[in-house]
Amino acid sequence: LYNRIEGTERFAADVAHELKNPLTSLRSAVETLPLAKSEDSRGRLLSIVQHDVKRLDRLISDISDASRLDAELARADAEPVDLTRLVETVVNVANERRREHDPHIRLITEPPFAGRPSYFVAGHDSRLGQVVSNLVDNARSFSPRDGTVRVTLRRGRGEIDIVVDDDGPGIPPHALERIFERFYTDRPDQGFGQNSGLGLSISRQIVEAHRGMVKAEMNGNKELLSIT
Repeated sequence: LYNRIEGTERFAADVAHELKNPLTSLRSAVETLPLAKSEDSRGRLLSIVQHDVKRLDRLISDISDASRLDAELARADAEPVDLTRLVETVVNVANERRREHDPHIRLITEPPFAGRPSYFVAGHDSRLGQVVSNLVDNARSFSPRDGTVRVTLRRGRGEIDIVVDDDGPGIPPHALERIFERFYTDRPDQGFGQNSGLGLSISRQIVEAHRGMVKAEMNGNKELLSIT
């Protein structure tokens, strides 16, 4: 109970901090707007307002998702989930949404380990699909133009692994664990505020609720995010 209370307090503090930044920027832009003397100045200030409103909307949506996740997973009964079908669906949807020069998503399904059943787990299919989709979107966003993101489904003796890897710039050693922290984001090429920094944190929360683990590692020049 104490751990849950402390976790809730930390979450509330993180949320307050993250919401305050765009609100401060928004207030400054709104207060300055009546003083702008040129159309260019007004245009720049309106662009800031629009950017901060979108950022707040994105933050609030992701925060709402994260805050209700534990209760939702606790209430819902686990059911058999066919990971083969689930991952195939996520990959197909990602490729259908692919724009010109976006990386292609390639699915690799290894044969199950001898004597083991196929890729079924007990869980919540929509949430597990959300995890795979988050990892694919994350890998795609860091991949070079016209590159390839590989999604590998494999089964060993006692676990099922889903590995997502790309050919992007890689993850610095100090960030291999930090990328799963709430609100952590490091995307200088995309500009400040383009991501809430909650996607991978929510993914870890879902995976751990299914008694699994998610981790990041570098294999040569390849960036790997894997779920077990």
